[in-house]
Amino acid sequence: MDQNLIIEKVLEEKRHILKDDHDKYKNHVYRVHHLCLKIDKQTENTDKYAIASAFHDVGIWTHQTFDYLEPSINQAREYLDKIGKPEWKDEIASMIDMHHKRSRYSGQNEKTVETFRQADWIDVTSGRINFKIDRKEISELQAKFPTLGFHRFLVKQSIRNFIKHPLNPLPMLKK
Repeated sequence: MDQNLIIEKVLEEKRHILKDDHDKYKNHVYRVHHLCLKIDKQTENTDKYAIASAFHDVGIWTHQTFDYLEPSINQAREYLDKIGKPEWKDEIASMIDMHHKRSRYSGQNEKTVETFRQADWIDVTSGRINFKIDRKEISELQAKFPTLGFHRFLVKQSIRNFIKHPLNPLPMLKK
């Protein structure tokens, strides 16, 4: 489970924004990325998963909001323009936009979008939802990339957002 150059570069550029949360977010990104690769064995999607993983929650920090999907998508789109991959913009935008969908995704780019959705749910639930990924493999990922309080961070953010927006406490969730 080596490091990924895309993830490293993107998160290093965001280090000044992520501050003390850099390592906990980075480990979450790596767990999601590696889970994607366990679910989808097609190596041609590896870079797409790395980009989606690196950007999928970053709007929490860059825009200081729990309604972070659109800011995260916009940053991923800018990055794809910068690296000359504008043809991936819609697919990666869907991966980010649908990663908290509570039910199966079907539609355009179904394989990558659904793979990414499943990977994030596995990590956010600490493997309680596992989509048939072996719990031992999930534990190995958690050992390699410890949570460092990431789940506690999410709970705190959820509570803060509930206080500010009691009628829409989890704006990122989709049916």
